Amino acid sequence: MPQAFEGIRIIDFSQVLAAPFAVMQLALLGAEVIKVEQPEGGDQTRGLMNFGEDLGLSPSFLGMNLNKQSLTLNLKAPEAVEIVKQLVANADVVVENFKAGTMERMGLGFDTLKTIKSDLIYCSVTGYGQTGPKAGEAAYDGAVQAASGMMSQNGHAETGPTRAGYMPVDMSTALNTAFSIAASLHRKAKTGLGQRIDVAMMDTAIVMQASQYSNYLNQGNLVGLRGNSSPTQQPTANVFATSDSYIQITALRQQQVERLFEAMGETEKLTLEAFATPESRIKNGEIVGELVAAAIKTETTTYWLDKLAALGIPAAEIRGLPEVMEDPQFENREVFETLPHPADPTREFTVVKAGYMLDADGPAVRNTPPLLGQNTQEILESLGFDAEKIKGLKQNGVC
Repeated sequence: MPQAFEGIRIIDFSQVLAAPFAVMQLALLGAEVIKVEQPEGGDQTRGLMNFGEDLGLSPSFLGMNLNKQSLTLNLKAPEAVEIVKQLVANADVVVENFKAGTMERMGLGFDTLKTIKSDLIYCSVTGYGQTGPKAGEAAYDGAVQAASGMMSQNGHAETGPTRAGYMPVDMSTALNTAFSIAASLHRKAKTGLGQRIDVAMMDTAIVMQASQYSNYLNQGNLVGLRGNSSPTQQPTANVFATSDSYIQITALRQQQVERLFEAMGETEKLTLEAFATPESRIKNGEIVGELVAAAIKTETTTYWLDKLAALGIPAAEIRGLPEVMEDPQFENREVFETLPHPADPTREFTVVKAGYMLDADGPAVRNTPPLLGQNTQEILESLGFDAEKIKGLKQNGVC
Protein backbone atom coordinates (compact mmCIF):
# COMPACT_ATOMS: atom_id res chain seq x y z
CA MET A 1 0.00 0.00 0.00
CA PRO A 2 1.23 3.56 -0.70
CA GLN A 3 2.26 5.92 2.06
CA ALA A 4 -0.03 8.86 2.85
CA PHE A 5 1.86 11.43 0.75
CA GLU A 6 3.27 9.23 -1.98
CA GLY A 7 2.99 11.08 -5.30
CA ILE A 8 3.10 14.52 -3.64
CA ARG A 9 5.96 16.79 -4.75
CA ILE A 10 7.17 19.56 -2.45
CA ILE A 11 9.54 22.38 -3.41
CA ASP A 12 11.26 23.26 -0.13
CA PHE A 13 12.99 26.64 0.20
CA SER A 14 13.19 26.43 3.99
CA GLN A 15 16.17 26.29 6.30
CA VAL A 16 17.12 26.07 10.00
CA LEU A 17 14.70 23.93 12.08
CA ALA A 18 10.94 24.55 12.03
CA ALA A 19 9.99 24.40 8.36
CA PRO A 20 12.65 21.82 7.33
CA PHE A 21 11.47 19.42 10.06
CA ALA A 22 7.86 19.97 8.98
CA VAL A 23 8.68 19.06 5.39
CA MET A 24 10.72 16.08 6.57
CA GLN A 25 7.67 14.70 8.38
CA LEU A 26 5.80 14.69 5.06
CA ALA A 27 8.82 13.18 3.30
CA LEU A 28 8.89 10.36 5.84
CA LEU A 29 5.35 9.54 4.70
CA GLY A 30 6.26 9.38 1.03
CA ALA A 31 6.38 12.93 -0.32
CA GLU A 32 9.08 13.76 -2.86
CA VAL A 33 11.01 16.80 -1.66
CA ILE A 34 13.32 19.04 -3.68
CA LYS A 35 15.24 21.25 -1.26
CA VAL A 36 16.38 24.47 -2.95
CA GLU A 37 19.59 25.87 -1.45
CA GLN A 38 21.98 28.69 -2.22
CA PRO A 39 25.12 27.43 -4.03
CA GLU A 40 27.42 28.95 -1.39
CA GLY A 41 26.80 27.36 2.00
CA GLY A 42 23.22 26.22 1.44
CA ASP A 43 20.88 25.85 4.40
CA GLN A 44 22.55 27.78 7.24
CA THR A 45 21.88 24.82 9.54
CA ARG A 46 24.53 22.85 7.64
CA GLY A 47 27.09 24.73 9.72
CA LEU A 48 25.02 25.40 12.85
CA MET A 49 26.43 23.95 16.09
CA ASN A 50 28.72 21.81 13.96
CA PHE A 51 31.79 20.83 15.97
CA GLY A 52 32.70 17.74 13.97
CA GLU A 53 34.70 17.13 10.84
CA ASP A 54 31.78 16.90 8.41
CA LEU A 55 31.48 20.42 7.04
CA GLY A 56 28.03 21.12 5.72
CA LEU A 57 26.46 18.20 7.57
CA SER A 58 25.85 19.37 11.13
CA PRO A 59 23.88 17.08 13.46
CA SER A 60 20.96 19.53 13.33
CA PHE A 61 20.93 19.45 9.53
CA LEU A 62 21.03 15.65 9.51
CA GLY A 63 18.03 15.56 11.84
CA MET A 64 15.86 17.91 9.76
CA ASN A 65 16.43 16.75 6.18
CA LEU A 66 15.88 13.03 5.71
CA ASN A 67 14.39 11.92 2.36
CA LYS A 68 15.21 15.17 0.53
CA GLN A 69 17.06 16.04 -2.66
CA SER A 70 19.31 19.11 -2.80
CA LEU A 71 19.14 21.51 -5.75
CA THR A 72 21.41 24.56 -5.62
CA LEU A 73 20.06 27.76 -7.19
CA ASN A 74 21.11 31.38 -6.80
CA LEU A 75 17.63 32.88 -6.51
CA LYS A 76 18.96 36.34 -7.34
CA ALA A 77 19.61 35.13 -10.89
CA PRO A 78 16.67 35.40 -13.35
CA GLU A 79 17.58 32.00 -14.80
CA ALA A 80 17.17 30.43 -11.35
CA VAL A 81 13.73 31.98 -10.92
CA GLU A 82 12.68 30.50 -14.26
CA ILE A 83 13.93 27.07 -13.18
CA VAL A 84 11.84 27.33 -10.01
CA LYS A 85 8.77 28.15 -12.09
CA GLN A 86 9.37 25.05 -14.20
CA LEU A 87 9.58 22.96 -11.03
CA VAL A 88 6.40 24.50 -9.62
CA ALA A 89 4.47 23.54 -12.74
CA ASN A 90 4.69 19.92 -11.60
CA ALA A 91 4.63 20.46 -7.84
CA ASP A 92 1.88 20.21 -5.24
CA VAL A 93 3.36 22.25 -2.39
CA VAL A 94 5.83 25.10 -1.97
CA VAL A 95 7.26 25.75 1.50
CA GLU A 96 9.36 28.80 2.37
CA ASN A 97 10.47 30.53 5.56
CA PHE A 98 12.08 33.72 4.31
CA LYS A 99 11.10 37.03 5.90
CA ALA A 100 7.63 38.12 4.79
CA GLY A 101 7.79 39.69 1.33
CA THR A 102 11.08 38.09 0.28
CA MET A 103 9.58 35.55 -2.12
CA GLU A 104 7.43 38.27 -3.68
CA ARG A 105 10.48 40.44 -4.33
CA MET A 106 12.16 37.51 -6.08
CA GLY A 107 9.12 37.00 -8.29
CA LEU A 108 8.16 33.77 -6.52
CA GLY A 109 5.22 34.86 -4.39
CA PHE A 110 1.96 32.94 -4.12
CA ASP A 111 0.04 35.17 -6.54
CA THR A 112 2.71 34.60 -9.19
CA LEU A 113 3.16 30.88 -8.72
CA LYS A 114 -0.55 30.06 -8.59
CA THR A 115 -0.83 31.38 -12.15
CA ILE A 116 1.55 28.56 -13.08
CA LYS A 117 -0.13 25.90 -10.88
CA SER A 118 -3.68 26.91 -10.02
CA ASP A 119 -4.10 24.27 -7.30
CA LEU A 120 -0.77 25.00 -5.63
CA ILE A 121 -0.51 24.80 -1.85
CA TYR A 122 1.89 27.54 -0.75
CA CYS A 123 3.07 27.52 2.87
CA SER A 124 4.98 30.41 4.44
CA VAL A 125 6.54 29.94 7.88
CA THR A 126 7.76 33.08 9.66
CA GLY A 127 8.21 34.45 13.14
CA TYR A 128 5.15 36.69 13.22
CA GLY A 129 3.15 35.82 10.11
CA GLN A 130 2.43 37.62 6.86
CA THR A 131 0.20 40.30 8.43
CA GLY A 132 0.38 42.73 11.34
CA PRO A 133 2.99 45.32 12.37
CA LYS A 134 5.62 42.66 13.09
CA ALA A 135 5.29 40.92 9.72
CA GLY A 136 8.71 40.84 8.11
CA GLU A 137 10.64 40.92 11.38
CA ALA A 138 13.22 38.20 11.98
CA ALA A 139 12.58 35.80 14.82
CA TYR A 140 14.33 32.96 16.56
CA ASP A 141 13.07 30.45 19.09
CA GLY A 142 14.44 32.24 22.16
CA ALA A 143 12.99 35.60 21.13
CA VAL A 144 9.55 34.07 20.65
CA GLN A 145 9.77 32.29 24.00
CA ALA A 146 10.27 35.72 25.53
CA ALA A 147 7.72 37.63 23.47
CA SER A 148 4.93 35.04 23.72
CA GLY A 149 4.83 34.88 27.52
CA MET A 150 6.57 31.51 27.83
CA MET A 151 9.48 32.87 29.82
CA SER A 152 7.15 34.67 32.24
CA GLN A 153 6.14 31.18 33.39
CA ASN A 154 9.55 29.53 33.29
CA GLY A 155 12.14 30.15 35.99
CA HIS A 156 12.42 30.90 39.69
CA ALA A 157 11.20 34.03 41.42
CA GLU A 158 14.62 34.36 43.09
CA THR A 159 16.66 34.23 39.87
CA GLY A 160 14.24 35.47 37.22
CA PRO A 161 12.85 34.09 33.96
CA THR A 162 14.73 31.59 31.84
CA ARG A 163 14.36 30.10 28.39
CA ALA A 164 14.02 26.40 27.69
CA GLY A 165 17.32 24.71 26.84
CA TYR A 166 15.84 23.15 23.72
CA MET A 167 13.77 24.72 20.89
CA PRO A 168 10.10 24.21 21.81
CA VAL A 169 8.80 26.94 19.50
CA ASP A 170 10.72 25.71 16.46
CA MET A 171 9.72 22.10 16.91
CA SER A 172 6.07 22.76 17.73
CA THR A 173 5.90 25.13 14.74
CA ALA A 174 7.24 22.26 12.63
CA LEU A 175 4.42 19.96 13.71
CA ASN A 176 1.87 22.75 13.31
CA THR A 177 3.17 23.37 9.79
CA ALA A 178 3.11 19.70 8.84
CA PHE A 179 -0.48 19.46 10.08
CA SER A 180 -1.61 22.52 8.14
CA ILE A 181 -0.04 21.23 4.92
CA ALA A 182 -1.59 17.80 5.44
CA ALA A 183 -4.99 19.45 6.01
CA SER A 184 -4.62 21.52 2.83
CA LEU A 185 -3.68 18.43 0.83
CA HIS A 186 -6.79 16.67 2.17
CA ARG A 187 -8.90 19.70 1.19
CA LYS A 188 -7.31 19.71 -2.26
CA ALA A 189 -8.11 16.02 -2.72
CA LYS A 190 -11.77 16.79 -1.94
CA THR A 191 -12.17 20.11 -3.77
CA GLY A 192 -9.31 20.37 -6.28
CA LEU A 193 -8.39 23.74 -4.80
CA GLY A 194 -5.01 25.04 -3.68
CA GLN A 195 -4.44 27.23 -0.65
CA ARG A 196 -2.16 29.82 0.95
CA ILE A 197 -0.94 28.78 4.41
CA ASP A 198 0.44 31.38 6.82
CA VAL A 199 2.19 29.80 9.84
CA ALA A 200 3.70 31.99 12.54
CA MET A 201 6.03 30.89 15.31
CA MET A 202 4.39 33.42 17.63
CA ASP A 203 0.91 32.05 16.97
CA THR A 204 2.15 28.52 17.59
CA ALA A 205 3.73 29.61 20.87
CA ILE A 206 0.37 30.99 21.97
CA VAL A 207 -1.34 27.72 21.04
CA MET A 208 1.23 25.84 23.14
CA GLN A 209 0.08 27.94 26.09
CA ALA A 210 -3.64 27.61 25.35
CA SER A 211 -4.48 26.41 28.86
CA GLN A 212 -2.55 29.23 30.52
CA TYR A 213 -4.10 31.86 28.26
CA SER A 214 -7.58 30.46 28.87
CA ASN A 215 -7.03 30.66 32.63
CA TYR A 216 -5.89 34.26 32.32
CA LEU A 217 -8.56 35.40 29.86
CA ASN A 218 -11.46 33.84 31.74
CA GLN A 219 -10.43 34.01 35.40
CA GLY A 220 -7.49 36.41 35.44
CA ASN A 221 -5.10 33.74 36.73
CA LEU A 222 -1.37 34.02 35.97
CA VAL A 223 1.14 31.24 36.66
CA GLY A 224 4.19 33.41 37.23
CA LEU A 225 7.65 32.06 38.04
CA ARG A 226 7.02 28.92 40.04
CA GLY A 227 10.28 27.09 39.46
CA ASN A 228 9.64 23.36 39.22
CA SER A 229 6.35 23.41 41.09
CA SER A 230 3.07 22.58 39.41
CA PRO A 231 0.82 25.30 37.94
CA THR A 232 -1.90 23.71 40.12
CA GLN A 233 0.05 25.12 43.11
CA GLN A 234 -0.17 21.77 44.88
CA PRO A 235 3.00 21.43 47.03
CA THR A 236 2.93 17.65 46.51
CA ALA A 237 3.68 18.15 42.80
CA ASN A 238 7.25 19.34 42.39
CA VAL A 239 10.86 18.30 41.84
CA PHE A 240 12.48 16.92 44.97
CA ALA A 241 16.06 16.01 45.78
CA THR A 242 16.62 12.37 46.72
CA SER A 243 19.72 11.06 48.45
CA ASP A 244 21.47 10.62 45.08
CA SER A 245 19.72 12.77 42.44
CA TYR A 246 16.33 14.37 41.69
CA ILE A 247 12.81 13.10 41.14
CA GLN A 248 9.67 14.75 39.81
CA ILE A 249 6.50 13.78 41.68
CA THR A 250 2.96 14.67 40.66
CA ALA A 251 0.55 13.82 43.45
CA LEU A 252 -2.57 15.90 42.80
CA ARG A 253 -5.67 13.88 43.64
CA GLN A 254 -6.52 13.30 47.29
CA GLN A 255 -5.96 9.56 46.96
CA GLN A 256 -2.51 10.12 45.44
CA VAL A 257 -1.56 12.47 48.26
CA GLU A 258 -2.74 10.00 50.87
CA ARG A 259 -0.63 7.26 49.29
CA LEU A 260 2.37 9.59 49.07
CA PHE A 261 2.13 10.36 52.78
CA GLU A 262 1.77 6.62 53.45
CA ALA A 263 4.98 5.98 51.49
CA MET A 264 6.75 8.70 53.48
CA GLY A 265 5.49 7.30 56.81
CA GLU A 266 3.64 10.55 57.53
CA THR A 267 -0.01 9.43 57.36
CA GLU A 268 -0.86 11.05 60.67
CA LYS A 269 -0.06 14.48 59.25
CA LEU A 270 -3.20 14.24 57.09
CA THR A 271 -5.30 14.58 60.23
CA LEU A 272 -3.93 18.10 60.72
CA GLU A 273 -5.84 20.97 59.17
CA ALA A 274 -2.83 22.25 57.17
CA PHE A 275 -2.41 18.89 55.42
CA ALA A 276 -5.98 17.60 55.20
CA THR A 277 -7.38 18.98 51.91
CA PRO A 278 -6.08 20.27 48.57
CA GLU A 279 -7.15 23.79 49.53
CA SER A 280 -5.41 23.71 52.90
CA ARG A 281 -2.26 22.24 51.38
CA ILE A 282 -2.09 25.10 48.87
CA LYS A 283 -2.63 27.62 51.67
CA ASN A 284 0.15 25.99 53.69
CA GLY A 285 2.31 25.13 50.71
CA GLU A 286 5.65 25.95 52.29
CA ILE A 287 5.04 23.72 55.32
CA VAL A 288 3.75 20.83 53.23
CA GLY A 289 6.55 21.17 50.68
CA GLU A 290 9.25 21.14 53.36
CA LEU A 291 7.82 17.97 54.88
CA VAL A 292 7.75 16.16 51.53
CA ALA A 293 11.24 17.39 50.62
CA ALA A 294 12.71 16.16 53.91
CA ALA A 295 11.16 12.72 53.51
CA ILE A 296 12.18 12.25 49.86
CA LYS A 297 15.77 13.26 50.68
CA THR A 298 16.18 10.20 52.92
CA GLU A 299 16.15 7.57 50.15
CA THR A 300 17.54 7.03 46.65
CA THR A 301 15.78 7.87 43.43
CA THR A 302 15.43 4.18 42.56
CA TYR A 303 13.81 3.52 45.92
CA TRP A 304 11.20 6.20 45.38
CA LEU A 305 10.53 5.29 41.76
CA ASP A 306 9.78 1.70 42.72
CA LYS A 307 7.73 2.57 45.79
CA LEU A 308 5.67 5.32 44.18
CA ALA A 309 5.02 3.34 41.00
CA ALA A 310 3.60 0.50 43.10
CA LEU A 311 1.21 2.99 44.70
CA GLY A 312 0.12 4.52 41.39
CA ILE A 313 1.75 7.90 42.01
CA PRO A 314 3.21 9.54 38.89
CA ALA A 315 6.95 10.04 39.33
CA ALA A 316 9.99 10.29 37.09
CA GLU A 317 13.72 10.65 37.48
CA ILE A 318 15.30 13.83 36.13
CA ARG A 319 17.41 12.32 33.36
CA GLY A 320 19.95 13.56 30.88
CA LEU A 321 19.92 12.59 27.21
CA PRO A 322 22.48 9.76 27.65
CA GLU A 323 20.30 8.15 30.34
CA VAL A 324 17.19 8.48 28.16
CA MET A 325 18.95 6.72 25.28
CA GLU A 326 19.67 3.75 27.56
CA ASP A 327 15.98 3.29 28.38
CA PRO A 328 14.80 -0.13 27.08
CA GLN A 329 11.46 1.52 26.28
CA PHE A 330 12.97 2.76 23.03
CA GLU A 331 13.87 -0.72 21.88
CA ASN A 332 10.18 -1.11 21.09
CA ARG A 333 9.59 2.30 19.55
CA GLU A 334 10.75 3.82 16.25
CA VAL A 335 11.48 7.37 17.34
CA PHE A 336 15.23 7.02 16.66
CA GLU A 337 16.81 5.90 13.38
CA THR A 338 20.44 4.91 12.75
CA LEU A 339 21.67 5.26 9.17
CA PRO A 340 24.84 5.25 7.06
CA HIS A 341 26.45 8.68 7.10
CA PRO A 342 26.00 10.60 3.81
CA ALA A 343 29.65 11.70 3.81
CA ASP A 344 31.01 8.25 4.60
CA PRO A 345 28.78 5.14 4.37
CA THR A 346 31.19 3.19 6.59
CA ARG A 347 30.11 5.43 9.51
CA GLU A 348 26.70 5.81 11.08
CA PHE A 349 24.60 8.63 12.49
CA THR A 350 21.42 8.56 14.56
CA VAL A 351 18.55 11.04 14.44
CA VAL A 352 15.05 11.48 15.81
CA LYS A 353 12.56 10.38 13.17
CA ALA A 354 8.90 10.73 14.20
CA GLY A 355 6.83 10.69 17.37
CA TYR A 356 4.29 8.04 16.35
CA MET A 357 4.01 4.58 14.82
CA LEU A 358 1.54 3.20 12.26
CA ASP A 359 0.58 -0.43 11.75
CA ALA A 360 1.26 -0.05 8.01
CA ASP A 361 2.90 2.47 5.65
CA GLY A 362 4.33 4.51 8.51
CA PRO A 363 7.20 7.01 8.51
CA ALA A 364 10.19 5.52 6.69
CA VAL A 365 13.63 6.68 5.61
CA ARG A 366 14.34 6.28 1.90
CA ASN A 367 17.55 8.26 1.77
CA THR A 368 19.89 10.18 4.05
CA PRO A 369 20.13 14.00 4.07
CA PRO A 370 21.72 15.24 0.83
CA LEU A 371 25.11 16.79 0.32
CA LEU A 372 24.84 20.38 -0.86
CA GLY A 373 23.72 20.34 -4.50
CA GLN A 374 23.88 16.55 -4.63
CA ASN A 375 20.88 16.26 -6.96
CA THR A 376 21.27 19.46 -9.01
CA GLN A 377 22.42 17.68 -12.17
CA GLU A 378 19.63 15.09 -12.26
CA ILE A 379 16.89 17.57 -11.40
CA LEU A 380 17.95 19.97 -14.15
CA GLU A 381 18.21 17.09 -16.60
CA SER A 382 14.64 16.10 -15.72
CA LEU A 383 13.59 19.61 -16.78
CA GLY A 384 15.23 19.15 -20.18
CA PHE A 385 18.56 20.88 -19.62
CA ASP A 386 21.45 19.22 -21.43
CA ALA A 387 24.98 18.84 -20.05
CA GLU A 388 26.30 21.93 -21.88
CA LYS A 389 23.48 24.13 -20.60
CA ILE A 390 23.96 22.91 -17.04
CA LYS A 391 27.69 23.54 -17.29
CA GLY A 392 26.98 27.12 -18.38
CA LEU A 393 24.55 27.68 -15.49
CA LYS A 394 27.19 26.52 -13.02
CA GLN A 395 29.87 28.70 -14.58
CA ASN A 396 27.57 31.72 -14.32
CA GLY A 397 26.84 31.06 -10.67
CA VAL A 398 23.18 30.17 -11.26
CA CYS A 399 23.40 26.72 -9.68
